[in-house]
Amino acid sequence: MAIIYFWGAAQEVTGSCHLIESASFGKILLDCGMHQGGNSIDRIGDEGFPFNPASIDAVLLSHAHLDHSGMLPKLVHEGFTGPIYCTSETADLLVVMLQDSVSIYMSDLARENRRLARKGKPLLEPEYSEEDVMQVIAQCESQSYNKALKLAEQTTACFYDAGHILGSAIIELSFEERGEQKKLVFSGDLGNKSAVLMNDPSILTKADIVLMESTYGDRNHKSIDNTVSELKTILMDTENRGGNIMIPAFAVGRTQEILFYLGQLHQQGLLDNWQVILDSPMAIEVTRVYDKWFSALDSDEIEEASPNAHSILKDFIPRLFLSVAPDESMMINKIKKGALIIAGSGMCTGGRIRHHFKQRIWDSRNAIIFCGYQANGTLGRLLVDGLQHLKLFGDDYVVKAQIETLGGFSAHAGQNELVEWVSHFENNPKVVLVHGEPKAQEALAQKLWEDKNIRAVIPSLGQSLVF
Repeated sequence: MAIIYFWGAAQEVTGSCHLIESASFGKILLDCGMHQGGNSIDRIGDEGFPFNPASIDAVLLSHAHLDHSGMLPKLVHEGFTGPIYCTSETADLLVVMLQDSVSIYMSDLARENRRLARKGKPLLEPEYSEEDVMQVIAQCESQSYNKALKLAEQTTACFYDAGHILGSAIIELSFEERGEQKKLVFSGDLGNKSAVLMNDPSILTKADIVLMESTYGDRNHKSIDNTVSELKTILMDTENRGGNIMIPAFAVGRTQEILFYLGQLHQQGLLDNWQVILDSPMAIEVTRVYDKWFSALDSDEIEEASPNAHSILKDFIPRLFLSVAPDESMMINKIKKGALIIAGSGMCTGGRIRHHFKQRIWDSRNAIIFCGYQANGTLGRLLVDGLQHLKLFGDDYVVKAQIETLGGFSAHAGQNELVEWVSHFENNPKVVLVHGEPKAQEALAQKLWEDKNIRAVIPSLGQSLVF
């Protein structure tokens, strides 16, 4: 019999990590993600593995977002030597994502050790290093969509397009156990059909057990037309106030989608009085990866919105300013009005967006637009929930900037899309909800039962399930 252990993204959204164990193939890890929120030192230091990393035979990675991949360097550091299977696009994105993550971690660690040294306290040892990141990249074995990969005798894996971000995958694990064929499907993060650039999530029909994400299990997204209309209104209102706009954006997926829609507004002449600035070295590098795989994106939508485009960075917004060096970022502070700043991190846990908050969050003429999921405990979530005062870089600030939320830009499937996707399975598989907060999971479980007579299981952290 096969056993699944839920070691992350169980009744929570971040930290995706599921261990599958069977005599047929040994031990396989589905994702090895990092929790979001808090500082990187606590986040990485507190996350010990409840299993021996050296005992893992292989990792099947759904996509490059850090809440699915961020703990791979620590896994390697602690003894994992097996292959990391992922799509070719994901392997390219991992180079950027993990290098940026370790750079932030080592910088935070150095700062904390200086503080400890001043107090005469023992210094912290790194949980992993740049060398571990490079080893992760070396252990990656790139795969194409829709092609079976042999993992062991009578065991195969296959990656299907999940439509979430570039390279994102639904993972199908097929194996024989005691003469019986079994099939597990892990949804990874399923894309929003309304999202641009990405293809729709692949439809699968056969499984014995389905692990399905449930991030937005309790709601549907606003229509994209209404969302773009809201964006136009925010632009107009902020321009009339003589203010600036700050958009905290995930470097992978959301930034590229925002650039697409801003490109549409540029063609309509609605950005003539705005200077669009991409102030995120990582997002710039990620977008270069998107440009490398431009042919893999949804060509019909791109052609309709930006005819003859061959590059997100060069063709969507001709006057897009790319801010790479720190002094270029600081120069943005001199712009008094008409700056539309896209910067990381998407949940405001770090990155240059916090520096822009320091300069502008206290001014009611300005606006902050949230267009992605904000996890519990993050600054982004606190601001969306109405935070009035905050501390940045040791100083206190009042929040007077207009806080706006655009729900239609989500890269995750909404409730109806999740129900529709899982209803395609023909043989009534066991459905397990992961990657969602309890409220969203309970609502989705109820919807599945009422609409499709599907009874879903909601595991808790550390729980195991036999199938």
